Amino acid sequence: MRVIIVGAGEVGTNIADSLEEDHDVVVIDRDSDRVESITYDLDVLAIQGDGTSIETLQRAGLEEAEMVIASTDGDETNIVVCGAAKTVGDPFTIARVKKTNLLRTWEGATNAFGVDFMVCTDLHTAQTVVDIAGLPDARDVDSFADGLVRMAEFEIDPESPVAGETIAEADRFESLTFAAILRDDDIVVPKGNTVIQAHDAVVVIGSVESVREFAGGLTPTPTLEQADEIVIVGGSEIGYQAARLFEAEGLEPRLLERDHERARELAERLPETLVLESDATDIDFLVREHVDDSDIVVAALDSDEKNLLVSLLAKRIGVERTLGIVEAGEYVDLFETVGIDVAINPRVVTAEEITRFTREQRTENLAMLEHDRAEVLEIEVDRDSLLFGNRIRNVTSELPDGVVIGAVTRGEELITPRGETVLELGDHVVVFVDTDVLDEVSAAL
Repeated sequence: MRVIIVGAGEVGTNIADSLEEDHDVVVIDRDSDRVESITYDLDVLAIQGDGTSIETLQRAGLEEAEMVIASTDGDETNIVVCGAAKTVGDPFTIARVKKTNLLRTWEGATNAFGVDFMVCTDLHTAQTVVDIAGLPDARDVDSFADGLVRMAEFEIDPESPVAGETIAEADRFESLTFAAILRDDDIVVPKGNTVIQAHDAVVVIGSVESVREFAGGLTPTPTLEQADEIVIVGGSEIGYQAARLFEAEGLEPRLLERDHERARELAERLPETLVLESDATDIDFLVREHVDDSDIVVAALDSDEKNLLVSLLAKRIGVERTLGIVEAGEYVDLFETVGIDVAINPRVVTAEEITRFTREQRTENLAMLEHDRAEVLEIEVDRDSLLFGNRIRNVTSELPDGVVIGAVTRGEELITPRGETVLELGDHVVVFVDTDVLDEVSAAL
């Protein structure tokens, strides 16, 4: 299908990169340098122009487009793009916004703004923070099958109990599947005798309880339920939403905000959060307020450099785990190397969320791992699928290497996949797939 993406920043570029193989993609941006860059980097048509202009959209082939994705940095611009697209045709429209009040307005009114689907960057980033904070040492977390199945990626520390163990030795959990090991630039589909090495990234799929137990066995770091102290540094919208979501989990975080008026506003809006008015870069204050006793510190200030500084200070005074918001995608690996345990890029998580809605209809859910090196798909079994009526061992023998069936749900029942498990019509199957074989696997399943 033809997909028009308005905005060639980090979000738009990531989406275009994910879609270029399977779709006719057109990218619009006002910046000539961005247009030139994406023209050379990707196999897409890039057009310089104003995406809110009907003429520009028509030049991009709006009449033939089945989807329009507005991914600029301006909320109002993205809404106008979707509205303009609806005046000419009836494409499926997706708008990226930062303001949660726009999301609430859209949710409360049918077809508001001419937007068919809206992704709120700040809210989705805050949810990612809470999901990752809930599992010690997790680098990525996602849910499938209406929350029955959890996928998580963990980096194995040299001191971890599973470092040096085989998969068979590490497999001590009732409903957990070791889906993959990401080792340097390789993706290893693990077998029973595969040895887990230090610094491997291990991807597991299973019940929420099993994944949580596995996480708890990797490290003495407390799970979210065990965490006594969570400190959020920065009363940004992401910081506020993270605190609200932690409250919803029954926790009582502390939030540090320097601005007096913002601190007062947050104190009124967060009844279970202790809001402290202070500069989080004041190490004496951090020690005096016993931030060093915290289990988790979330750095959600308004600049990457400040978030890095806060994370380093937190580590220096003894904080167990730090999560930091990093707006610049090119800094993510660097920040994790020098101090932040997990760096979360709002643009990347937004691009992944939008990409979910561009897959074939039978793909119920999607998670992308390690910069698109692998994907985890949730597929509902229909009569045309290789899965229908087949045993798992027969299915996997007909698929290429790089595929692991990680979980099966039938109604509200979670089924741990085994070779003799027969898949039925309507089952939801969670599958790990190496992107090198994604097209072949998607066609078969």
